[in-house]
Formats: sequence, structure tokens, C-alpha cells
Amino acid sequence: MALYAIGDLHLAMSVNKPMDVFGPGWSNHAQRLEEAFSHLGEGDMTVLCGDLSWGIDFSESLADFQFIDRLPGKKIIVKGNHDYWWNTAAKMRRFFQENGLTSLEILHNNACFYGDWALCGTRGWFYEEEASGHNEKVLNREVGRLEASLRAAEGRPILAFLHYPPLYTGYRCPEIIGKLEEYHVQRCFYGHLHGPTHKRAVEGRVGGVAYSLVAADYLGFTPKKILE
Repeated sequence: MALYAIGDLHLAMSVNKPMDVFGPGWSNHAQRLEEAFSHLGEGDMTVLCGDLSWGIDFSESLADFQFIDRLPGKKIIVKGNHDYWWNTAAKMRRFFQENGLTSLEILHNNACFYGDWALCGTRGWFYEEEASGHNEKVLNREVGRLEASLRAAEGRPILAFLHYPPLYTGYRCPEIIGKLEEYHVQRCFYGHLHGPTHKRAVEGRVGGVAYSLVAADYLGFTPKKILE
């Protein structure tokens, strides 16, 4: 049994959103994901750090989630900025149940657990949100969701999973970083950065938290093993 993380699957089984327009590195990426996951076991767990499906609602995203559900092991889902299908937790759980998607669990205002570890997370916040007209209210909501998740750890050692990077060459989100450090998060995994922005990712320990980029194209579409 092992714990893995990967983000930004950007699946589009039912919509016209080919990812290879972003470069040859994305060619056949769904098949590459399927091959990489084939080496995992049914007892393994993978945290998916957002941007899973290009579908704008449940009907458009169903084929993508059926693909994810067929992959080995349990999948823990975090929201990404392009997950337009995202809905209330109750509606998402009903959608999963009604469609026999039994391997999926939502990480949103809660914590999940792997052995003695608490898995906490939320979408997060990034400077792009300011440029798109979002405001302090949205930032505060994400900080609150992160804190609700961290509190749910109930004293266990914590691994955090975000979609947006909390820090980046030339950028920091002090509100998010502050919560990670306040709750003594040991490692933080994030996605969102693609292509040329990979070189601006922060990898390694900063202020007591070890950061890792797990965007799918950064990992070569192979989930990153975190724990045995």
C-alpha cells in the first residue's frame, strides 16, 4: 500500500479540449496516465490536486470520472480552478454514487486519512485570481476552507494538497503559507504550473514546510509516490 499525488489530469473524454495544443508533451496524455496508474495496486491511494475534467457539469464530466474510477486504488479529489463541474459535496457524492464511481472521495472542508497521516487541502489562491477580478472575499474563503481541513486533522501529522502553488518564484501567498506553518504541515503538494512555468516552481523546504509540484506534465504523467 502506498500514497501518491498528481494534479492537472485535464481529461476531456466528452468535450473538444485536446491538450496537445499546449505542446507535444501532452500527446496521448490520457493513455500515458492509464499506463502509469497500471503499476499501482488496489490498496494504494492517490490525491488528485485539481483540474481533473474539462466538463462544465456532471454530464460532460461523467466519462472523465469513469476513466478516473477505473484507475487502480482510491482517489482523493481536490478542486482546481478549471473544475467547472464542481458542486456541493452532497451533490458530488450523489453523482458518484448514482454512477457507480466507488473509488472517489472529496477533500473539501474536511480531512482524509492515510495510516497515521492526515491529508488536508483546498483549491488555494494565486495572483491570477486578482487579475481575473476576484477579491479578498474569495481569498478569505479559501483560507477558511484550508483551516477547516487542517483542524480536522485532530493532531495527526499533516500532508497538505493544494491546486494553486502557495509560493512561486517572485510570488508568495502569505495567508495560505501562514496556515500551513501554523498547523505544522510537513509537506505541501500543488499543481497548476505547466510548461515554461515549471522552472519557477518551488521545490524543497521553505519555512519548515517542504513543497513539491505534482502537475501531471511536470511528473511525466506518473503519480508521485509520497509514502509507503
